[in-house]
Amino acid sequence: MLGSLFLLWLTFCLLFFLLRTRRAKNFPPGPQPVPIFGNLLQLNLENPTADLERLSARYGKVFSLYFGGRPAVILNGTKAMREALVTKATDFAGRPGGLLLSHLTQGKGVIMADHGPSWREHRRFALMTLRNFGLGKQSMEQRILGEVEHVAAVLEKSIGKSVDPQTLFHNASCDIICSIMFGARYDYEHEFFQAMIKMMADNSKIANGPWGMIYDTMPLLRSLPLPFQNPLKAYCTVKHHVLGIVEEHRASRSPNQPRDVIDSYLDQMDKRKAEEDSLFNEDQMVVMLLDLLFAGTDTTSNTIRFAVLYLMTHPDIQERCQREIDRVLEGKDQASFEDRHKMPYTQAVIQETQRIASTLPLSVFHCTTKDTELMGYHIPKGTLVIPNLTSVLHEEGQWKFPHEFNPDNFLNEQGELLKLEAFMPFSVGPRMCLGEGLARMELFLILVTLLRRFQFVWPEDAGQPDYTPVFGVTQAPKPYSMMVRLRESQQG
Repeated sequence: MLGSLFLLWLTFCLLFFLLRTRRAKNFPPGPQPVPIFGNLLQLNLENPTADLERLSARYGKVFSLYFGGRPAVILNGTKAMREALVTKATDFAGRPGGLLLSHLTQGKGVIMADHGPSWREHRRFALMTLRNFGLGKQSMEQRILGEVEHVAAVLEKSIGKSVDPQTLFHNASCDIICSIMFGARYDYEHEFFQAMIKMMADNSKIANGPWGMIYDTMPLLRSLPLPFQNPLKAYCTVKHHVLGIVEEHRASRSPNQPRDVIDSYLDQMDKRKAEEDSLFNEDQMVVMLLDLLFAGTDTTSNTIRFAVLYLMTHPDIQERCQREIDRVLEGKDQASFEDRHKMPYTQAVIQETQRIASTLPLSVFHCTTKDTELMGYHIPKGTLVIPNLTSVLHEEGQWKFPHEFNPDNFLNEQGELLKLEAFMPFSVGPRMCLGEGLARMELFLILVTLLRRFQFVWPEDAGQPDYTPVFGVTQAPKPYSMMVRLRESQQG
């Protein structure tokens, strides 16, 4: 009797799953899912980008997968990406709930906030405040160049030695955004500072990695003591510390004389105090601060690490950059962001690094805000949408050399910099990365300043370089060592 009831229950569950995962009419095609897992077993959870490329070759530029019983639409290639995120931006501007990242932020802040008034207000506030504190201005340049001096001091102590740069560039980019948000930079050895950096690196790997996918796919396992509990705990710890910084600011601030982003947000809260349902509150503020911290740190530092890796292993490209930098900066004490217009080759190298590294491989997941269509397919409201940015940055037909590191991808025959619609390392549309403007400025000023002073050399005993990235929300190079030499022009 019990056996019969169990079989009946199992049959019912299987039928329910099959009905739930049956693709609706004109929904994008894809492989057949299996009970419980959906299509999870058909992906390499360590890095699914090669599997997504294989599935796209079979099912087209827009196809679907199931994560458990939840359907997801995968966008591949420039045409599909631009139609969804630019032409039909509002239709695809939502953020999905029920994922590890959305549970970390509770749907607050900017990055994982759903499309709506709170997201619009906070994104506008964040961009305006970054501009008020110097984004695009000389004051921000000086902030960045000041931080580069701390990096250079570390490198000068390591001349002729083998160095692991894994945390050095994270330290620098994190300190720049900390100075804007908190009004102060941290010593690289500071305990909380290192905890923040570790939290960002670990959460990035887990959120889009195997344990993150298991968390997203199998809600019944979420209460178990599995590795996906670690980012939840780490995020809460850092959040608690940031709340302490907010309290210090509240006690020492002068209203309407903001020193940093926290003061600006507290001013905004005061202005809206009379509003019955103000969108600005302390919970929103802390998540927005952590969003800015993540957006302003991880992509930039990982891109710099990729750049140094490729420059070491392509010394001819490094040397050509340095010749251009020396010519443009001759007689100048330091670089300016405006100098980029006279350095097309160096800019091409930086953009080619962004392209080949694909530091945001699957962007941040989107969600449809209403029933819509894409490239002839029907996409219902609330569908999870995954923009495969790697498919665009390495797309055949869009690049001269899609699968190799070559700055000529961004240069015409006259050596002038090309503006290409397939170049979208920070995604495109209204939900593109909030930290793009700051990242572009940092990448140029940090790399130009360091290349002017130092030569980066691949150590003789380091073996063959491995360019295979470590997959995550943001993609990083595998750990490597580098040799640093002071350039002859900087000696004596």
